[in-house]
Amino acid sequence: MEKHFEPTQEFKINFLGIKLFRIKATRKSKYVNTGYLGGWVEKDANLSGDAWVYGNAEVYGNAKVYGNAKVYGDARVSGNARVYGDARVY
Repeated sequence: MEKHFEPTQEFKINFLGIKLFRIKATRKSKYVNTGYLGGWVEKDANLSGDAWVYGNAEVYGNAKVYGNAKVYGDARVSGNARVYGDARVY
């Protein structure tokens, strides 16, 4: 499946000193339209499928958000965590 987002040049350093990039939708997907700005990821491998990260939420480390999952609010998904299926983390 073609990737549905790209990291923007906007970044922040989280409380652990990890550089996170804001994501932007590159095509319409289940949850967002093209151009929609999302939350923060460390790398492309953190997000796949139709999953989406919103607002101030952060995904980093070896964590993966995929399938139809959503991460939003001030949530942090990290380490080796897996968020998938129809899961919601907020």
